[in-house]
Amino acid sequence: MSETENWSPAKVKEALDSREIVLIDVRTPQEYLMEHIEGALLMPMAFFRADALPTQDGKRIVLHCGSGMRSGKVAELMRGAGISPVAHMEGGMGAWKEAKLPYTGTDMSSGAPVAMNKR
Repeated sequence: MSETENWSPAKVKEALDSREIVLIDVRTPQEYLMEHIEGALLMPMAFFRADALPTQDGKRIVLHCGSGMRSGKVAELMRGAGISPVAHMEGGMGAWKEAKLPYTGTDMSSGAPVAMNKR
């Protein structure tokens, strides 16, 4: 079985913008509410079910988490379930923010969602 592919945040952004991938966030619902990548679907690692994933017929699945640790573990679960190819975003949300890519954050004074790193 093939290895897990490590995608850079820039590659994920490009593929997401061109609608080539389904980006799945495996962090907790609380983490997702605080900040998330626009268009990412939430499937927390604690509730992960390989049989509930969309097919990769038209789009690749790319996983991400906060640092790359959880998405790497979920990628192993996917490979164990016979799903291939498997990819995850190297460095997770931290690397995404470090690359100054856009995401939805939380305005701490109001609790409202706010666009971050908007270009």
